[in-house]
Amino acid sequence: MSFLALCRALWRNPTETWHQAHFEQPIVFENLVFGQVAILSDPGAIRRVLMDNTANYRKDALQLRVLSVGLKHGLLTVEGEQWKMQRRTLAPTFSRKTVIGFAPAMMRSADMLVARWQARNGSTLDVADEMTRFTLDSLERTMFSDGLGQDGEDVRAAMTSYFEVNGRIDPFDLLGMPDWVPRLTHLGVRRTLAFLNGTIDALMERRRRQLAEDPKSVSRDILTLLLEAQDPETGRGMTEIEVRANLLTFMVAGQETTANLITWVLFLLSQSPEWCERVTAEAERELDGPPETLADRLVETNAVIDEAMRLYPPITAISRSAIERDELAGHEIKPGTMVVITPYVLHRHHAIWERPDIFDPTRFLEPARKSIDRFAYLPFGLGPRTCIGASFAVQQAKIVIAILMKNFDLALKPGHQVWPLQRMTLRPSDGLPMLVRTREASQRSEAPPLQLARSA
Repeated sequence: MSFLALCRALWRNPTETWHQAHFEQPIVFENLVFGQVAILSDPGAIRRVLMDNTANYRKDALQLRVLSVGLKHGLLTVEGEQWKMQRRTLAPTFSRKTVIGFAPAMMRSADMLVARWQARNGSTLDVADEMTRFTLDSLERTMFSDGLGQDGEDVRAAMTSYFEVNGRIDPFDLLGMPDWVPRLTHLGVRRTLAFLNGTIDALMERRRRQLAEDPKSVSRDILTLLLEAQDPETGRGMTEIEVRANLLTFMVAGQETTANLITWVLFLLSQSPEWCERVTAEAERELDGPPETLADRLVETNAVIDEAMRLYPPITAISRSAIERDELAGHEIKPGTMVVITPYVLHRHHAIWERPDIFDPTRFLEPARKSIDRFAYLPFGLGPRTCIGASFAVQQAKIVIAILMKNFDLALKPGHQVWPLQRMTLRPSDGLPMLVRTREASQRSEAPPLQLARSA
């Protein structure tokens, strides 16, 4: 590709830049304007980058520029001691016990979604848009239990606008222009960020007043937990800027990740009658049990989610810049080389996976799951910087998928082509229009095993 063609492709959809060699070779080198790039798909070499020799690989400038639009000072972008402090401080907020405690609130959001769909039985709905609405409602119940203080539709529209811009790679970033040079791609997001930051600031101020007046009456939601969080080593809490940045990070990155994860699962289940029946039967068995342990009981649903994240991973790329010379997959890595690990390629690599383009959740059921190399499957990253909210996202996904599959039959709109679009996460490029019918009114049809094109 010429530089201009590459810029166009990266702006339009970075997923479309991968070619055959990326899915077959352990490492592929590309020479770009700003330097050499090594696309890495060798599990042993990935272990070295993310675990064994992490001191030699720091987050590269390009990744930080893309992610820092509005998320600067949050856990996703900070480095060094600031990152260590934030990680220690935030860890209790996403502990297993805390996340399990959010299950009833997640179920209430799912019940509201069911009621809305029942009222529109037989309609064609954009399921991708519906999942954004659901995750925003669930986010409000678990993060801001007093409400967002704004029209929910305004917040949803602002977050949609944010994702249309953030995650795109600006040509100036490829050229290595300094941060003070304005990016045209970022101009449209300033008003959106001002609105979202203003909303968060108002919520923080109101919650601090409530905590000062009567702390026992305040909900133990994520907002409260972050405001009260303290570093276990130093005893200090986060600054206002750090709290706001992390709340915004959880709002936009967490909400988008979970919404797209659920969307991809529902798409795959609509194409696989066998797994649709298995997930539905499991939901009918388990949904009447205690909500706090529901996620643990949804074993087959969890396998479907894992396989969906293999095919459509929430994190589309992990990149690092080599500080000193190293060797990866038998090749020299020079200082300054950008090492890119893209789960989308890694999870479909022909040297690692058997039938990589086939949707087969049995890969993630025991005993087959034990044979998966830990460094061949990275849906939420790996190592010290693995996604802190992964268990929260997966629990939320399992709950709503079980409830929806128990109540509805979903069929992809005839003629609609599903194509992955990469922004901050991976989403269907033109939404996911599906015919939604209550299960009493549904009829099932047989279909062959689902095989996906490499970029579909």
